[in-house]
Amino acid sequence: MTSSGSGAGTAAGSGPAGLVLAVDAGNSKTDVAVIAADGGVVGTARGGGFRPPAVGVETAVDAVADAVGRAFAEAGTTSVAHVSACLANADLPVEEEQLAAALHARAWGASVEVRNDTFAILRAGIAEPRGVAVVCGAGINCVGMRPDGRTARFPAIGRISGDWGGGWGMAEEALWHAARAEDGRGGPTALARTLPTHFGLDSMYALIEALHLEHIGNARRHELTPVLFATAVDGDPVARALVDRLADEVVAMATVALTRLDLLTEETPVLLGGSILAARHPQLDDRIRELLTVRAPKAVPQVVTAPPVLGAALLGLDHVRAPEQVHAHVRAFYEGS
Repeated sequence: MTSSGSGAGTAAGSGPAGLVLAVDAGNSKTDVAVIAADGGVVGTARGGGFRPPAVGVETAVDAVADAVGRAFAEAGTTSVAHVSACLANADLPVEEEQLAAALHARAWGASVEVRNDTFAILRAGIAEPRGVAVVCGAGINCVGMRPDGRTARFPAIGRISGDWGGGWGMAEEALWHAARAEDGRGGPTALARTLPTHFGLDSMYALIEALHLEHIGNARRHELTPVLFATAVDGDPVARALVDRLADEVVAMATVALTRLDLLTEETPVLLGGSILAARHPQLDDRIRELLTVRAPKAVPQVVTAPPVLGAALLGLDHVRAPEQVHAHVRAFYEGS
């Protein structure tokens, strides 16, 4: 979503640090970069997480402002032509509009475009704004885009929007199966042993009690996702079935996005990002590629390793219609080529 102001075209060429401010703000950290008119990265900074649902929009933007101020100081500027912000928790168009207005009020740039942070991972991994990305970290999300501006996306706000998977969801599923295995409501699984052992406990009952009474902090549940994958590697059928189900979810989202964008019959990049997909777990990685071969045979899967702030920068350069050599200059900075 864009909030526009006057003078963007003039500002783009007004000075060495006057083109794009790129912002990639995730739940755990924020990266910003100032891109000069020639594509040089002339200022960078890192800040804390961006969590408007927890702290409110203005407080969340204040945290971004600290990083922006440091990047501007390094670049020797106080504003740019365009702000390209890819933000966590910008899941619905109404949220993008609210956040775009909040950023525009800071007067960092003549125009502001806010997108969900999944778009940054997508754009970082493709040479042009054409493809689909599935991100699986704490949660799961998928977006797609075409050069003509068409996009595909999902609300991605949890079970109420039909989501399944992500690190948090996988940990919850593992706990569910392990609890039922121990008390007899479900079939056997090694998860009933490996999950409590991770925390130095001897039973699921002890782990349930520790989580319920918050002797183990709620945030530490994410530690159980790697335990789930390790248990799957050791051959546990329940753990392996959960990994296969995650692969099915990833491919289902990608296939729907490709279909919505009329890309299912064209050779199209499908980018895989986020901590879980970037880890390249063999079972998960192989299963995703196997399912894509059947459901979307023209898809070209690849894991994104470039930093998402690169994607935010490239989206900003797309917006101001920067020449291809400017795009190449920025990509070379982040990819070391």
